[in-house]
Amino acid sequence: MGTPEFASTVLGHVLASDAVTVAAVYTQPDRPCGRGKKCRPGPVKLLALERGLPVHQPTAFKDPEAVATLAGYAPDVLLVAAYGMLLPQVVLDIPKLMPVNVHASLLPAWRGAAPIERAIAAGETLTGITIMRMEAGLDTGPMLLQRALAIGENDTAGSLRAELADLGGRLLVDALEKMRQGSLPLVPQDDSRASYAKKIDKAEGLIDWTRPARAVHNQIRAMTPHPGAFFFWRPSPDKPAMRINVQPGTVGGPVPQGLRPGRFAGLIDGALGVACADALYRIPAVTPAGKRTMDATAFSCGYLGKCDDTALAACAPEGL
Repeated sequence: MGTPEFASTVLGHVLASDAVTVAAVYTQPDRPCGRGKKCRPGPVKLLALERGLPVHQPTAFKDPEAVATLAGYAPDVLLVAAYGMLLPQVVLDIPKLMPVNVHASLLPAWRGAAPIERAIAAGETLTGITIMRMEAGLDTGPMLLQRALAIGENDTAGSLRAELADLGGRLLVDALEKMRQGSLPLVPQDDSRASYAKKIDKAEGLIDWTRPARAVHNQIRAMTPHPGAFFFWRPSPDKPAMRINVQPGTVGGPVPQGLRPGRFAGLIDGALGVACADALYRIPAVTPAGKRTMDATAFSCGYLGKCDDTALAACAPEGL
């Protein structure tokens, strides 16, 4: 049971195991996407169809027929990874052994929908995968296996998700083998250490330049590639503000005296410097709304109309 690329990677590891037979795949209904709003199958569905597996896409499990169909497979286990749907107890009770979830954090830290983004935004340097037995609570079930993974200084949500998906797939296969051997203890979570990773809101991508540069860096990394970190910039008083998405950069040197947070400091080694609370942040590339990605020099010369540091410092994002 899974939907996005993360789950597809996990499924790939399971399918590669000679010791596991996948009876069927459950995934979210196809969603409209793209400019044409056409319904497209998700990565898990595409992989399942490629391998000739039965695919089911119920909108919910309130329908007794959907529950009966699942029960008809008489599964030993349900394997869940980024399914995107809460499973009622009547579903969790179906497998002979247990329902198993692949969660992208070291539980009980970051229970919930966005553990990868929240860990990066918080500036953490360690995350991992937890294989757990599912129960009715939000990621509260006992743990079967855990494996830690370092968060690099420049890891984004996208790059870290890919690493965690691969780790999750390998660890899940390992857990299934240990489960088969009867050597997999269940370790209760310490609820007093729990933290929650609520779903990411697109508005959280708006950069607050009054924060320290390291916090800005963490925010941008957490929002990359989706939903994207951005600021608004107005070309002139008589034109509407433009949304400018930014790519992760680096924390730079000290802020020039008198330069307020959010003011452009000019081009620094090919990057666009922006003042933060305690240091400059250097942006290597941006994507104006509806346009292609361009490097900082092209943006400052083509959009800001300023190619020299002194003139560029007079520009600022919208509202600052």
